[in-house]
Amino acid sequence: MSRIGKRPVAVPKGAQVAIKGQDLEVKGPKGTLKLTLVDEVKANLDGDNVVVLPLDKNAPNARAMWGLSRSLVRNAIEGVTQGYSVGLEITGVGYRAQVQGKALTLQLGFSHEVKYPIPDGVQIACEKPTSIAISGADKQKVGQVAAEIRGFRPPEPYKGKGIRYADETIRRKEGKKK
Repeated sequence: MSRIGKRPVAVPKGAQVAIKGQDLEVKGPKGTLKLTLVDEVKANLDGDNVVVLPLDKNAPNARAMWGLSRSLVRNAIEGVTQGYSVGLEITGVGYRAQVQGKALTLQLGFSHEVKYPIPDGVQIACEKPTSIAISGADKQKVGQVAAEIRGFRPPEPYKGKGIRYADETIRRKEGKKK
């Protein structure tokens, strides 16, 4: 039995869930998300709750997909009602970021500027030149964009320069001894 899968997902006020076969569509104030569930599970709308059930409780793949599918449904509902956000911090002399139209321009100590096109469904804001706020309704897309931006210049352990998550701590190393 999946401890996560057997819990129903509450649908808050302002969100609408439509289930057609294996396709699930969630609408809310932050947007619309579509999700296709695997064939081993099915989702039912039970009042103000979405219940995910495996088709065969003895099949190991169905039990594995049961909890995953419930988490994906919960993330979609939470995304269209509250949204997700990730903060990035830039550390380094001369390192900065700014949004120009539909692209994020990063100056990271390279001989050229790095231009990152902002994908649809994701908003990027730079309150300060050294901080980036990424937000959107799709948790996977927001996390992927944050990881790609961080990948341009990951933080290094000696001086701490680079792009890091706002809640990330960098373990600093000691330099060479004389």
